[in-house]
Amino acid sequence: MEEIKSNKPDPYQALRYREFNIFLLLRFAMVFAWSMQFIVIEWEVYSLTKNPLSLGIIGLMEIIPAVSMSLFAGHIVDQREKKSLLVKCILGFSVISFGLFLLTWPKVVGDWSTHLILYSIYALVFFGGIVRSFMGPTIFSLLSLIIPKKVYPNAATWSSSVWQIGAVMGPALAGFSINWIGVHWSMCLVFGFSILSLIALSQISQKPIINPKMGESIKDSLMEGLTFVFKNKIVLGALSLDMIAVLFGGAVALLPVFAQDILKVGSEGFGILRAAPAVGAFITMLISAYVPLYENAGKKLLIAIFVFGLSIILFGLSTYFWLSVFALFLSGLADGISVVIRQTILQLKTPDHMRGRVGAVNSIFVGSSNELGAFESGATAKLMGAVTSVVFGGSITLLTVIVTALKSPTFRNLDLKRDMDEHHKLE
Repeated sequence: MEEIKSNKPDPYQALRYREFNIFLLLRFAMVFAWSMQFIVIEWEVYSLTKNPLSLGIIGLMEIIPAVSMSLFAGHIVDQREKKSLLVKCILGFSVISFGLFLLTWPKVVGDWSTHLILYSIYALVFFGGIVRSFMGPTIFSLLSLIIPKKVYPNAATWSSSVWQIGAVMGPALAGFSINWIGVHWSMCLVFGFSILSLIALSQISQKPIINPKMGESIKDSLMEGLTFVFKNKIVLGALSLDMIAVLFGGAVALLPVFAQDILKVGSEGFGILRAAPAVGAFITMLISAYVPLYENAGKKLLIAIFVFGLSIILFGLSTYFWLSVFALFLSGLADGISVVIRQTILQLKTPDHMRGRVGAVNSIFVGSSNELGAFESGATAKLMGAVTSVVFGGSITLLTVIVTALKSPTFRNLDLKRDMDEHHKLE
């Protein structure tokens, strides 16, 4: 593809590649479906139990297999063809979402006890964790195979933004759809989006396996991946900082409690609360496409996570619905910036043959911390109340940012402009 050379950055550079556009559709549909499913099930489980700890158990059921399988999954991803693996992952998710569709159908479970329905939901969420352990590293690896290296930073920006939009729009629609069409048909929408992602994937060609160590033992492969992450202070710092923010700033896991019992706004208000971060994330996508975030990336990441922590505290203390909506909007804006910068760091700093394993570690640090954060929020809400739990989590996030800024000048002064220039020179 011929490109017009210009000194000005092209915000649509990655979008000029057909398969990348298909990849964005695929990623949006999959993240949207997974995020929507999680919220629909949260609402259903809390409606059945009225126990905030049950919300934490949902996260725990997904994180156990996701964490325990992630490193093995990363090894497999680096040894196999990526498109075929992703087809299997999406098919697995489709089976799970269809199972949850049946479990929320009164005609199917009308005579079942509450405990039986609950345990069945937990079982399907557990199997979903296994699928997720493979899906994250596979998608991360596939991205680098459909666009040239010089486009990585711009592609990472668009990919991260689309992920963020899907991650907050899925739950937002979940809140509204529960009110409009009920839990059961909301799960039907989830299944439909999983099929859409499968159709999109069929339009991407199979890719070569870029790994000079084919057939390497699992032990050696995993050790190489872990050593790379833990010796690279920039990668480790970005993953650790975001993990803490997601782990302790997981106020969204308690939104059913706030919507039903504190703000008393019902499922429609729940949908607005879930939609608020989506608006912030959408603005992030627009800003990051036109205003690159790679310059002074360390400072920008620290500021974004600090603002995220403040917004979580504000949400926890608020007793006014629209103030709570604003706090969640602010958290989505800040979290979106954090995600874009972190994904840019990973794409620029990770060697091609290790993307599966690094993607797996990323899933453990950040992806799975969403579910662990849900468990932490549910457990602390049970012990100290929902409001105190949220404020505590936001405070830990602020403390982590302050300590990182003071103790790690290398990370604080991180600038990715040099990496950007090197990748532009490659082609």
